[in-house]
Amino acid sequence: MDIFVPKYNSILTTDLFLVTPPFTQLNTPYPATAYIKGFLNTKNISSTQADLGIEVILALFSRKGLEDLFTHAEGLSDQSKSPNSKRILALKNEYIKTIDAVIAFLQGKNPTLALQICQEDYLPEASRFEQLDELDWAFGTMGTQDKGKHLATLYLEDISDFIIECIDPNFGFSRYAERLGRSANSFDELYGALNQECTYMDKLLMAILEEKIAVIQPKLFVISVPFPGNLYAAFRCAQYVKRTYPNIKISMGGGFANTELRSLSDQRVFEFFDYISLDDGELPIELIYDSITKAGAFHLYKRTFLLEDGAVVYKNDALRSDYKQFDVGTPDYSDLQLDRYISVIEIVNPMHRMWSDGRWNKLTMAHGCYWGKCTFCDISLDYIKVYEPVAAKLIVDRIEELSEKTGQNGFHFVDEAAPPALMREVALEILRRKISVTWWTNIRFEKSFTRDLCILLKASGCIAVSGGLEVASDRLLKLIDKGVTVEQVAQVTRNFTEAGVLVHAYLMYGYPTQTIQETIDSLEMVRQLFEAGVLQSGFWHQFAMTAHSPVGMHPERFGVVKETEVVGTFANNDINYIDKTGINHDQFSFGLKKSLFNFMHGICFEYKLQDWFDFKIPKTTIPSDFIEKAIGEESKLNTKPTAKVVWLGGKPDKEIFTKYKKNKPLEMLILTFYDKKETFNIQVNKNEGEWLASILQKTAVSNTQVYTFQEIKADFEKTMEYFELFWYSEPIYSLRDFGLLVL
Repeated sequence: MDIFVPKYNSILTTDLFLVTPPFTQLNTPYPATAYIKGFLNTKNISSTQADLGIEVILALFSRKGLEDLFTHAEGLSDQSKSPNSKRILALKNEYIKTIDAVIAFLQGKNPTLALQICQEDYLPEASRFEQLDELDWAFGTMGTQDKGKHLATLYLEDISDFIIECIDPNFGFSRYAERLGRSANSFDELYGALNQECTYMDKLLMAILEEKIAVIQPKLFVISVPFPGNLYAAFRCAQYVKRTYPNIKISMGGGFANTELRSLSDQRVFEFFDYISLDDGELPIELIYDSITKAGAFHLYKRTFLLEDGAVVYKNDALRSDYKQFDVGTPDYSDLQLDRYISVIEIVNPMHRMWSDGRWNKLTMAHGCYWGKCTFCDISLDYIKVYEPVAAKLIVDRIEELSEKTGQNGFHFVDEAAPPALMREVALEILRRKISVTWWTNIRFEKSFTRDLCILLKASGCIAVSGGLEVASDRLLKLIDKGVTVEQVAQVTRNFTEAGVLVHAYLMYGYPTQTIQETIDSLEMVRQLFEAGVLQSGFWHQFAMTAHSPVGMHPERFGVVKETEVVGTFANNDINYIDKTGINHDQFSFGLKKSLFNFMHGICFEYKLQDWFDFKIPKTTIPSDFIEKAIGEESKLNTKPTAKVVWLGGKPDKEIFTKYKKNKPLEMLILTFYDKKETFNIQVNKNEGEWLASILQKTAVSNTQVYTFQEIKADFEKTMEYFELFWYSEPIYSLRDFGLLVL
């Protein structure tokens, strides 16, 4: 098969070649290899990295790629093709003609094409276009670029449907052969697939990999496998290199290995890999590299599986501790073709699109989770358990360094849950340095996210947060040990929304002991949150029991029973279990997801919950105004003595005038402030006004010294009385609305 392969520009031979196998995201690289490369830079170990996923996609979705694809498909029997695939094949010339221009548009290189795409007679259309949203409602008459992206995304999804049906049923834009990686307790099925002839996609991948390996000739080939949907391609890459370049050592790490392969014992895995390391990769990779490059028969390893005398052994004999976050360096995205990633808009929702639209530099505020208690989570593993925050100044140093190197100022902090206190310090540091940043992250919906903190985060460039509401039931949230209530979540989402920050909620159903009533009540809570406008996006996940979570380790405490205690020889994370309630939670999947899809579009709130299901459900027990009442409660002003007082605004103009009260002259001060949107003023007596102007200058966000509420009160009381009377007066309330924050 004649396959188009994009030209690889690097001619440097390096010690390590780091890759992410197909497929993860189209719009931005998965960060694991960039993190490792940044660390290797601190050790002066040369490395090159590649995202094979985006390179395969670009080779496939190109003029030459589609010509080859359609030629291959034409050789197959027409009887096996659906009407939709026959339509796409009949329109092959239209797809071939438009594909390069569409990809360039989605890469941001061809923006004027949006005008033609939006005419809706430019792109060939198949079944995906039958489910078009009301585009004018969604994008208005001026949202041409976004409307064009959405239509171009449907066009790509049509081609993807064709590939799945006619070429390779395992294909997917963000995963490949995911079924082979999910719950793979035995290596048998995957091993069998790897010993079959290469698929069309495999051959495309191998051609790209060969071009790179032939140039780089690394000593160590490191494959990061974040998800089950990367596993098959990872093994295919390792298989090819092992057969073609037997002198190159091969190592695997990443999220899949960390969670799934902790009890690995199948020797056949080491026909493909020489090493498989767990958890933080910096020290294990350094030690593996040392074992390859340094003479001697004896070498120490850190959390690494390898084969010795025909048996799988686990080596964790190095006494060295893992590197602290201060020492791991700044992620390095060089070698990755950042200008070639493509932004897509799958559904019309401003928050939901952020996972697939735009190029985001990935950073971490803290290693691990500061909460670390949720019973469904892998809290026994180091990536959750070992909590280590990064200093705010170092985080912002890394932001500035990455912005300069990548030319992008968008950041996604990929924390398990970003700590509120550290988010505050990072926001203050960003504002002090007067840099423009756009960022978002994952959080816990905890009460620390006050109105004022949300305003500060927004001012620093925070545009969105995602967090786990999980099951919107206080009983189950307590069982999960989430440390929040539904009422509290509603108030936090209100605070973010009112500050102008988008909110996404991760939702869960089928948690152990969850009743049908609780599932329906949870849906009603979610409906009310969307109707109130305090949630912009969400996603329902069905509960999965994992081996390293409290539920998996102590199922008897949660009313479930493991189907078997047998430990597999390959992957061991997802556990099959029997819920003593006997409820089939699968039946709720379609109704929950369909209702949420509509809620995210701002419609169908008036539907009865029964309308989403084709079987009888109980009526909700949640009052229809539960969320409305929860968000209607006023936020209490944070007046703890240790609270930090920060002024986001500028220096006011001052004007003295005389006011007569009971025929007595009273000197007054007008303070005029200039906000980004408007000009406003307040009137206070002269002494209080002069003090206020002075204290605003001291508490300005640009200052490194931060004053507490207690210190401000003491400063006021040096010359005046009745501080509380002044602080809770109308002029101060006005300033609170324009950026006088108590944090």
